[in-house]
Parts: sequence; structure tokens; C-alpha cells
Amino acid sequence: MADPCLTCGACCASFRVDFHVSDLETCPGGCVPVALTVPVTATLVRMRGTDDGPPRCIALAGEIGQEVKCTIYDRRPGPCRDFAPFAALGIGDEGCARARRRHGMKPLDE
Repeated sequence: MADPCLTCGACCASFRVDFHVSDLETCPGGCVPVALTVPVTATLVRMRGTDDGPPRCIALAGEIGQEVKCTIYDRRPGPCRDFAPFAALGIGDEGCARARRRHGMKPLDE
């Protein structure tokens, strides 16, 4: 079975992505490029584009529902790593289903 996350991208264009500054490349063990974020508080940053209306993460390349990729996949922040952990296996969760519905796609388990 093909990885549905390589053609979907709905989550990257549905939700705000906030995370602790320790995930930034400027911190020991961090990896997210600072240029792709905006500060929210002294300890919280947000992926650029995820607070727009409609949201779309700056790191998302491609057309939602057709062919997409995360341009920083190996350096993505914690919330992205934790989102729908079994989606690549075709097993979504409620957040994944909600994002897919927003973009006119059926949930993975339908």
C-alpha cells in the first residue's frame, strides 16, 4: 500500500503548529530552521503559514490531495512528528480525518 501522506498534505494545511523553542536548530538537539517560524511567546514558536487563513505550512510543497512533501521532513517539529502516527500505514485518527474532510477527502478508514 502506498503511503497516503505522500499524496494528502491536509494536516499541513489545516492546523496551527506551535512548539517549544527547544525544537529550533539554534538549540542543542533542535533541528527546525528558525527562518520557517515566527515567535509566539518567549518559549513558543509557530511554523510560518499555519496561522494564515486558510492555513498552509511554509514547509509543505505540492498540491494537497495530489502529491505533496514536507521540505523539512527529517527536521520537522514535535507536533508534526506526533500527528496521526499510523497515517502512513493507512490508519488515521480523528485529527487526520478532520483535516482530510476540510479538503474534500474521505478519512483514511472509510
